[in-house]
Amino acid sequence: MMRQPRFWSRDGNRLWRVMLAPLGWLYGRLTLHRLRRPGWRAPVPVVSIGNFTVGGGGKTPTTLALAEALTNRGERPFLLTRGYGGQMAGPALVEPGQHAARDVGDEPLLLARAAPTIVARDRRAGAEAALGAGAGCLLLDDALQNPALVKDISLAVIDAGFGFGNGACLPAGPLRAPVAAMAKSVHAALLVGEGPIPDAVPPGLPLFRAQIVPADDLTALVGRKVLAYCGLARPGKFHATLEAAGIMVAAVADFPDHHAFTPAEAGRLIAEAAEAGLVLVTTEKDAARLTGDPALRALAAASHVVAVRLEPEPAFFDWFYRAFDSARSRVSTASGPA
Repeated sequence: MMRQPRFWSRDGNRLWRVMLAPLGWLYGRLTLHRLRRPGWRAPVPVVSIGNFTVGGGGKTPTTLALAEALTNRGERPFLLTRGYGGQMAGPALVEPGQHAARDVGDEPLLLARAAPTIVARDRRAGAEAALGAGAGCLLLDDALQNPALVKDISLAVIDAGFGFGNGACLPAGPLRAPVAAMAKSVHAALLVGEGPIPDAVPPGLPLFRAQIVPADDLTALVGRKVLAYCGLARPGKFHATLEAAGIMVAAVADFPDHHAFTPAEAGRLIAEAAEAGLVLVTTEKDAARLTGDPALRALAAASHVVAVRLEPEPAFFDWFYRAFDSARSRVSTASGPA
């Protein structure tokens, strides 16, 4: 995946946005046209987590948090994902001990630690496979613009620091379609990180705040100088998480989202950190791709992997549990007696 162009940001160069505006208009209309297709109604509650924009906004931590919350309530959630970056079309159950990122993608390997995860390019086929395996509910990762399944709850995750960028649709900007139109099919939004509420968020849409925080104790790294490397859409979020924990980010190495590290890059990172006396630090998602080649395994062994988790305001889970229970009631009524 390519790096996000700088002109996509709020204060980016307007020339490119203006030049690409006709293509952005067309892309947005095609997305909205696709969303009008009828979807298949699954016999269990279906929860969709996605973004109005492309790139990282906190979908994976949000999906993990919802999977954990539902499991703790006695539900049996299955996670459905396209498996971006993986070779398998599916539907296939992700087995972290058997599959690598090149097979299923990096994010599915993380999701599979929280709940059974199905990789499937065909969402309905993935849903049917999950139901056949005993799913009690479905969590769809990055499916806001995919109409294959009827969604009982649609949650839009927004990066508070980035917002909607320059407000234009691909390729003129980061939006997948105009926000006002997409928001009609969304039940709530989760604003992740520090930043203002984007002006385009409809005033009637329930909006909650959340933070991405380290999942583990990082005391051993506090006050130490690190070389932070990652392949994320918005690497600045990772840097900010480290700095907020008291870790000194002395050097960074940013790669495109879902970047497949090469042995040469692994060797350079190890050498650079050793020469400068820095600790190598990366994300769980990036570490999932450091397998296979001995040089990649050496980089993984030399790196401190920082796991993160979503920390939403309490009102968010109050809303989500009410919405889920209502969805469960609707599905049960529609399904009728067993």
